[in-house]
Amino acid sequence: MTTRLFGEPVRRREDPRLLTGRGRYLDDLGSGALAAAFVRSPHAHAVICDIDVSDALDVDGLVAIYTWEDLPERLAGPLPLLIPHPALTHGRTALPLARDRVRHVGEPVVMVVARDRYLAEDACALIRVDYDPLPPVVGLAEAARAGHLVHDDVPGNVGAHLVQSVPAADGRGAAEAIEAAPHTLEFRLGIERSASMPLEGRGVHARWDADDASLRVHSSTQTSTSVRMALAAKLDLPLPKVEVIAPDVGGGFGVKIMHPWPEEVLVPWAAMLLGREVKWTEDRREHFTASAHERAQEHTVRVGFDDDGRVLGLDVTILHDHGAYTPYGIIVPIITSTQLPGPYKLGAYRVEFSSLYTNTVQVTPYRGAGRPQAVFCMERTMDRIAAHLGLDRTAVRAANLIQPDEFPYDQGLTFQDGRPLIYDSGDYPESLRLLKELIGWDSFPEERARAEAGGRRLGIGIGCYVEGTGVGPYEGGHVQITSDGRVHVSTGLTSQGQGHETVFAQIAASELGVPLERVSVVTGDTRRFGYAVGTFASRAAVMSGNAIALACRRVREKALRIAADALEADPADLEITDGVVHVAGVPDASLPLSTVAVLANPLRYAFDEEASRATQFAGASAPDRPPVAEGEEPGLEGRDYYSPIRSTFASGMHAAVVETDPLTAEVRILRYAVVHDCGNLVNPMIVEGQIHGGVAQGVGGALYERMAYDEHGQLLNASFMDFLMPYATEVPHVETAHLQTPSPLNPLGIKGAGEAGVIPVSAVIASAVEDAEGIPIMKMPISPSDLFDLRRAAS
Repeated sequence: MTTRLFGEPVRRREDPRLLTGRGRYLDDLGSGALAAAFVRSPHAHAVICDIDVSDALDVDGLVAIYTWEDLPERLAGPLPLLIPHPALTHGRTALPLARDRVRHVGEPVVMVVARDRYLAEDACALIRVDYDPLPPVVGLAEAARAGHLVHDDVPGNVGAHLVQSVPAADGRGAAEAIEAAPHTLEFRLGIERSASMPLEGRGVHARWDADDASLRVHSSTQTSTSVRMALAAKLDLPLPKVEVIAPDVGGGFGVKIMHPWPEEVLVPWAAMLLGREVKWTEDRREHFTASAHERAQEHTVRVGFDDDGRVLGLDVTILHDHGAYTPYGIIVPIITSTQLPGPYKLGAYRVEFSSLYTNTVQVTPYRGAGRPQAVFCMERTMDRIAAHLGLDRTAVRAANLIQPDEFPYDQGLTFQDGRPLIYDSGDYPESLRLLKELIGWDSFPEERARAEAGGRRLGIGIGCYVEGTGVGPYEGGHVQITSDGRVHVSTGLTSQGQGHETVFAQIAASELGVPLERVSVVTGDTRRFGYAVGTFASRAAVMSGNAIALACRRVREKALRIAADALEADPADLEITDGVVHVAGVPDASLPLSTVAVLANPLRYAFDEEASRATQFAGASAPDRPPVAEGEEPGLEGRDYYSPIRSTFASGMHAAVVETDPLTAEVRILRYAVVHDCGNLVNPMIVEGQIHGGVAQGVGGALYERMAYDEHGQLLNASFMDFLMPYATEVPHVETAHLQTPSPLNPLGIKGAGEAGVIPVSAVIASAVEDAEGIPIMKMPISPSDLFDLRRAAS
């Protein structure tokens, strides 16, 4: 790789377009399309008695009204359960339009298509739905009591139940190890609901070509290839006749990995039926009440430990609120239960979770996907152990850390990908040393004393985590060098602002030895790449990055072989620098890659002067060999796939110094430090940006964001007037340090980084507030009123 761009802090190539208003988001498309709108349930749980559309029929510009009864059989059934699991014994998914019962506020009941969105909304307002309300099940306590059922055929509201256990080295289970430990503690912890709130919500625009019997759909999605397959299945279309393109996606954070949404199948179906383009974009209230939430869990912890704070046994019971449906399976509680051990060696570990139905919005992964809950549980446990023993919190963590010479380290659990949870690489003691240095841990007591002398309360907190990244099963990459010397890269996964256009171009430019500006990247377009899984779980760089690198290596090998024939040289003696193939040490013996691309495609016709070099009378190939050799294809291009044996595990540690106001109980973050290890860094600047953005999102989850349901299942804060998010004034400056322990599992030695910033923030802030106040913090998020109440209860 003679043009070295891998590892350089290259500025994001997509930013000039996105920051100057030249981005092309879903709502920028389909200006002449018909508009869809939905009548949604105002009740959390109710029987649908009657739907009367007669008053809406007189709305000028109305095109169509659809209820469940209008749907064809294939479309009328439940939406897919995307990730089945043996423990998900009672998985339930919604119908595209509710038939006889609604199970959360916001569930779609009627679809209206009109000339524009305003008229469609007018018609929706005139449709009368007669409901017979039923008692709703709201919150984990109500679901566990099972006085009422969300689904009549799901006993106890329990959709799934799973136990995993790892014995101690001496064979004792967690319960026995805890009982025999010198010290034991038992306590409960909780995390409330939140949601991702991307800049642009969900949306879909569909066009049906009746002559060609083909469907083209634009969707604001994290998985265009999967939406394509779902549409082909639900609409009974041949897969090659369906195209799905993700335009610029204004943030995903997990909510757009769910597919297909009801609207994602209904809008294309309406376009096929009406022979017109149809479009729907989600408004903000719909995003609150009709998309997906995450986070809500409760943990009961029993832990046994020795005098040094080493964990001898840990038993955790988790209640997970998965809302009204389980379309994405039980990935979130599986991740919580398996990522909970973090960077620690636990003597014995047992974890049990029950995933419960409630009459609230369904739960699917949101940035971090179960890890913030896991880290909050484990790190609060570490802090409780330290407090019980009177030890420094970092000393207790150090006593439990996996050591560098113990990798690969098998935690003995089964991860979300169905593979063994084996940590591939890391140096956790070094991460802890760097973090203490970065935040000034050892000198903090003096800083606190100075603050106390001035009437101020300061606290310091810490949180450590390990993150499974690069989840399979595969991703692919296609690379083509054209006769103008340009490199065209395509991959099936999508981008929602992570910088893929830059990172993938850096990988291709480094592998092929070409200037970065000669590389273009396309993602999320099934016309360019039809097989992919999607962008989630911090997997894009690991999966598509390695696939693109492997595809580049195929192309490079072919380019050197063709150039070697033309230059009468040995391929082993050739190098590529700045897009030119040359003999090592003999710069004059060279050939531009553009010419190599021409020679790779034997031609009958000369379209320009360069193309004439590849025609049959130009002597481009030996007369005793076919122009295209057996097993070869014309052109200078290659395709490859990367499929890992298992996930790779990134890690990190965060620390913060906070100030709590003695009067108002407001929490202000004074300093925030991050040490992160995602293996070899493709672009340090982009990793830094991912961490900063993640910390901002984590601050929101720790201090501001919660979904407040009342006992009737009504979401009380379904607007940005009431759902609080941090402004720039609330997000601290983040100091970072990077450790690089390359992963041995993939050619580039990289691990994922996309979720790292958000994962431990609630644990860190809880630790710091508890340190400032001397009051146990057992539930997050924590608001000033929450802290005020805790102070009052403590006094």
